[in-house]
Amino acid sequence: MAKNLLIVESPAKAKTIEGILGKDFEVKSCYGHIRDLEKNDMGIDINNNFTPKYIIPAEKEKVVKELISIAKKSNEVWLASDEDREGESISWHLAEVLKLDPKTTKRIVFHEITKPAIQKAVANPRFINMDLVNAQQARRVVDRIVGFELSPVLWRKIGMQGGLSAGRVQSVAVKLIAEKEREINQFTPVGSFKVEAILGATDINNKTVLFKAEGAKFDEQKDAEAFLQSCIGAAYTVKDIQVKPGKRTPAAPFTTSTLQQEASRKLGYGVSKTMLLAQKLYESGKITYMRTDSVNLSDTAMAAITNEITSSFGDKYLQVRKYKNKNESAQEAHEAIRPTYMDARTVSDPELNRLYELIWKRTIASQMSDAVLEKTTAKIEISTNKELLTASGEVLKFDGFLKVYMESTDDEEDDAEGESRLPNVTVNQQLAFNEMLATERFTRPSARYTEASLVKKLEELGIGRPSTYAPTISTIIKRNYVVKKDKEPIKRTVRLVTLKNDTITKSSSEENTGAEKGKLFPTDLGLVVTDFLNEHFKRVMDYSFTANIEQEFDNIAEGKLQWNNMVRNWYDPFHNGVEHTLETAERAKGERILGTDEATGKPISARMGRFGPMVQIGAQTDEEKPRFARLKADQSIETITLQEALDLFKLPLALGEYEGAEVAVNVGRFGPYVKWGDQFISMPKGEDVYSVDLKRALAIIEAKQIEEAPIGFYEDKPITKGKGRFGPFIKWNNLFINIPKAYNFDELTQHDCNELIEKKLEKEANRYIQQWPEENIAIENGRWGPFIKFGKKMLKIVGTGANGKFTSEELGAMDLDTVKKMIVAQDPKAFDKKSPAKKTATKKAAPKKTAAKKTATKKTATKKATK
Repeated sequence: MAKNLLIVESPAKAKTIEGILGKDFEVKSCYGHIRDLEKNDMGIDINNNFTPKYIIPAEKEKVVKELISIAKKSNEVWLASDEDREGESISWHLAEVLKLDPKTTKRIVFHEITKPAIQKAVANPRFINMDLVNAQQARRVVDRIVGFELSPVLWRKIGMQGGLSAGRVQSVAVKLIAEKEREINQFTPVGSFKVEAILGATDINNKTVLFKAEGAKFDEQKDAEAFLQSCIGAAYTVKDIQVKPGKRTPAAPFTTSTLQQEASRKLGYGVSKTMLLAQKLYESGKITYMRTDSVNLSDTAMAAITNEITSSFGDKYLQVRKYKNKNESAQEAHEAIRPTYMDARTVSDPELNRLYELIWKRTIASQMSDAVLEKTTAKIEISTNKELLTASGEVLKFDGFLKVYMESTDDEEDDAEGESRLPNVTVNQQLAFNEMLATERFTRPSARYTEASLVKKLEELGIGRPSTYAPTISTIIKRNYVVKKDKEPIKRTVRLVTLKNDTITKSSSEENTGAEKGKLFPTDLGLVVTDFLNEHFKRVMDYSFTANIEQEFDNIAEGKLQWNNMVRNWYDPFHNGVEHTLETAERAKGERILGTDEATGKPISARMGRFGPMVQIGAQTDEEKPRFARLKADQSIETITLQEALDLFKLPLALGEYEGAEVAVNVGRFGPYVKWGDQFISMPKGEDVYSVDLKRALAIIEAKQIEEAPIGFYEDKPITKGKGRFGPFIKWNNLFINIPKAYNFDELTQHDCNELIEKKLEKEANRYIQQWPEENIAIENGRWGPFIKFGKKMLKIVGTGANGKFTSEELGAMDLDTVKKMIVAQDPKAFDKKSPAKKTATKKAAPKKTAAKKTATKKTATKKATK
């Protein structure tokens, strides 16, 4: 057994470091956090100075047990979790669980996984920094309290969907996206006419070189037309030329957020993917630590970069720079993200290499010379009206850092527009006239956020830290507060006035506008939750207040503030607000009145319903039940019009008959479908249910029939195949059997089908120990042993057998009353009339179809059709 046990966070890192340290060290991974706040009763003793109650999660018990065993046999334990606050917290938890003294246990940190860095860290250990631990603990406690106390408020006051939650950073992030969406929705494009002349100058080869010169803008077409009219027969003369030197300076090395932004713009990566790839590069020793808000480079790195630039490009390309953080509270790490070895320009893994090359280029470019430019601006006089046109061009005199790297911008269109070079012209030179255009241009709203630009905005506001950005974005998308999607362009007519050959013509053309890719859109649920929190929890949703909390965490990390006091000062007003809202706030629906239904005179409104956004004709107080319709995926409560709402009530829409059965289209819980008699057939993805006619519906039906044609028979019953939500499957005797990757789905043989069916039958035979279908109760074999299935609930089998367990024979002989007692012990209201399982059993026995039954049947059939 090795004399020293070194504990790191990840197994990949452990393997690399063990190879560096040799036989004196055994390096083990704790796989991240080994303890967390217990979930019952918040996990925080608020009355005892916010003392956290930590537990070891079940999935970490094996790891912890192994570490305890090895630690007991080792002479010394070293803690080497990551160098940020979260890593410091992990080291402290390890010390607590392994019963190590935080004041004497050696703690090492390193910014890169290289032999010199690891050896230097081992030679210079420190101890656990409790200020950093307390800063992380304060963050965890505050975030748990926000989620634990605020989420139930949403359940009670909104409650139309399960899984609602609020968070200190996540709710503010959704607010940013919601505000941006409303700003865009309220934006009114303003048109103007931009004048541009195409002129020509003769070069040294006596050839005419055409170039553009810009004129004034006009608000009205008639004014633009009048200007072009005044230019008929004009001469164009160069009045003045100005040549000014310019330069471009490289960007600083990558921090976490700038890496996420640039990987998004240049590689199209989401924030989570960028961090996953960066983590792999770090753990394999290719780059320095990837969670940092510092732009600093170490002296060792500077020397390596200098050597790489001079040897590869020459001395004139070297310009040493020291970058400083704008954010003085940058605490997460001490160096920017950079390659560990600057002479390694690539890595072997193709996907990792794309990100690695980006990091390498940015790092090298940061220490390279400025790009030297020369900008020429020519003023051109029009003889007939003495107005001036402006032509400009840019010449690159020395490429400098641009030889390696050019930073992108968030505005793709502006980024794409570069200045071209002007032909050589002189003052008083007469220019040839080709044509003049006055083109209608419209103002544009600000762009929606991408994942990366949202991170940039949060960072600008001082909200969140490098380790929180990726999980925050993942959470708001998972909670369905935000969706990441593309927006298709819409066509718009633009007007054009042209002067050519002394003749003015007017025309129009169509342009595509408004296209967006990979942008973040708030859902109706996200908007309703944001409005509710904004109204009742202004401090939680205030950007400055949220940023001030981050600053207080920084103060704790620097030992300037006691963490319990900070939490107490924040908690008291927050908790009072929660109690006040629970008592006084009304339920939020996000309702918007659209108008009146002419046929019935009843109000039409859009609001959130139990299953999402919908429109409604009538009110709950009406004697006649209101009618409801779900919104389409591209519609929103905030923007849907009255006519669009009325169109939604056209469903279900009968199209005609086919082979004696009615054909209709509708939208169900799982999307649009064609109903043919008793069959429900899902429409292909992207199909617009409102544009489907009888011919198209029959084509969908026939395609389904071909798809479901038997591919074989087993025990004289047909076998069909299809593709559903969970992948390819075959269907036999109402059994759906998923197709493993080992089988070729497109070329399934009879032998393959027999094998798959027999395996499924064997599995099903072993699944049930006992069944009572009429009661919706069964005793089943599960992955971790037998359990009771009651409706959709899975309950434990508890009793007085050996060690509290029953044998298979005892379970097989168990009577229904005994099983029911076990169910009631775990769910006292299980057999109430409102019990979901009881409802299901009742519905099965009901002789007649109620309206609810019909809806349930449609949903079930739709679900099967989707499968």
